[in-house]
This record gives sequence, structure tokens and C-alpha cells, in this order.
Amino acid sequence: MRPRLPPLNALKAFEAAARHESFTRAAEELCVTQGAVSHQVKALEAELALKLFNRERQRLIITEAGREYLAVVRDALDRIAIGTDRLLQRQNSGVLTVSTSPDFAAKWLVHRLGHFVEAHTGIDLRVSATLHHVDFAREDVDLAVRHGDGNWPGLDAVRLSPEQLFAVCSPKLLSSRKRLARPADLLKFPLIHMDSRAEWTSWLQEAGFDGEAVTHGPVLNRASMVIDAAINGQGIALARTTLAAWDLLNGRLVRPFALSLPLKKTYWIVCPKATANLPKIVTFRDWLLAEAARDLRQLQKKGGRKT
Repeated sequence: MRPRLPPLNALKAFEAAARHESFTRAAEELCVTQGAVSHQVKALEAELALKLFNRERQRLIITEAGREYLAVVRDALDRIAIGTDRLLQRQNSGVLTVSTSPDFAAKWLVHRLGHFVEAHTGIDLRVSATLHHVDFAREDVDLAVRHGDGNWPGLDAVRLSPEQLFAVCSPKLLSSRKRLARPADLLKFPLIHMDSRAEWTSWLQEAGFDGEAVTHGPVLNRASMVIDAAINGQGIALARTTLAAWDLLNGRLVRPFALSLPLKKTYWIVCPKATANLPKIVTFRDWLLAEAARDLRQLQKKGGRKT
């Protein structure tokens, strides 16, 4: 059975009073009244059945027993303080393992990692690119970036940014002999599809063109492959805001038309609710949100061509 310990507040009051040789100055340090400090010390003396201070001519003189006990209390409080600092430091730094999809890692995260590492040297960032949703209870992962509707019971989920779907292509295509003046001109080029031709059908129908006629062009199964094929001038692709942002801002992609479709499913930053406020997780989440917000501001300035 654990032995009974004196109240922590009484020990703090005793240590401060001994250090200052004054109940009044101890009270100022602890932000309590002088009477509260005196009461705590008297209660501690009663519990120990020892006199810790003598009051002589309005002075506080520590007794021999008090001096002996003070060494024990100071050592204990110092150990608690050091242990607390170390714990908080580990919460704010150390290894941070992040899980995300291969597409998000390749087209968004990897380009920006240098900024984070340079600004937060105390965090040892580990990135795991995987297609499956991690089980936080069983896997050593602190935070994940997931694509979906944000509905994951038991998890804290913060949307990275709103997203739209729009046409993108290499700047080289715009300078070719085949003009891109209206959506129908897209049929002069290969259309690069993601999984199926459904997205192009919807986009062209929104543009007022018969999307049902879209049957040409390769079908790829990864969004990063679709974007890279467009960068290489292999055709025109549909891309979502987050994955295309870096290449648009750096001139490897352009938007031939301003038309875009809003997307319900977007990227979300998720972690267990119990750890959502840990400093290192807050730091990384805030950084992700700031980077995404900056992308949107720069993309709005850059704009797109009008249909």
C-alpha cells in the first residue's frame, strides 16, 4: 500500500516560505494570501507532528527538523519539475509519424517537407504513404491525411481545404497549332482519365458539351499518374485543387478553362480525439492548414482562362 503523502500545496507553501524566510513573500510568489500560506504550513506541521519554523521578532526561522525536511521536499519538487519538462518536451517534439495516401504524399506533401523540417528541428517527422486507413489503436501513427467526407467516428477531423475539379494541361499544348478556345476543342487532344470516363463526362456536360461522346484517351488508376501525364504533354486531364496546386503554381500545369466542379470529398487531417491537442500534432496540423491556405490564395491570384 502506498504511504500517505502530505498535500502538494502544503509542501509548496513550506518550500517557498523556507526559501524566502517569509510567509508574505511566499504568498506573493504562489499568488495566494499570507494567511493561506501560514495555514498550509501549520497543517503540515500538525500532520508531521514537527515544528518546521520558529517565529522570532517577526522573522521566520527554520528549525533543524525543517531544514532536514526541506532538502527532501526540494529534491522531490525538482524531480517533479524536471520530469514535467521532459514530458512536455516529448509531447512537443520527438518522433511524429504521419500516414497519407501515395498521391497526396507525392503531389503535395513531399514538395513542402523541407519548409517544415527547417522550421521545427525538434520534431523527427516520419511519413508513411499507404492506401489503407490506419488503425490508430494498433499502429504507431500520430496523425493521418485522409480523403473522404470527414465522417470518421471517434477521430478528430479537420478539413485541409475546399476543393474543385478542373481541366489542366501542359503549357506546351496551349502553344501548339491546335487551339483551345472552347470545351469542344478538348476533343482535339487525348483526354487522360482517372479510373473511368465519368468525371470528364460530367465536366463537359457542365460546360454545355455532349460529354457522352468522350471515349478516347488512356484510363489511369492513380491521380498522381494522371497529373504527371498531363505535365508531360500527353493530353488534358481533370485534377483536384490540392493535388494540382504545386504544379500550377510552378508553371508545369495551366488551366485552359476556368470552369470547375465543386467536390464533396476532400482531404482531412485526422487523429484520435485524445491526442488532438498534443503540441507536436497541433504544430503539424497548423502547418498543413497554413500551407493549404497559402496555395488557395496564390491560385486565386493566378486564376484561370475563361471558357
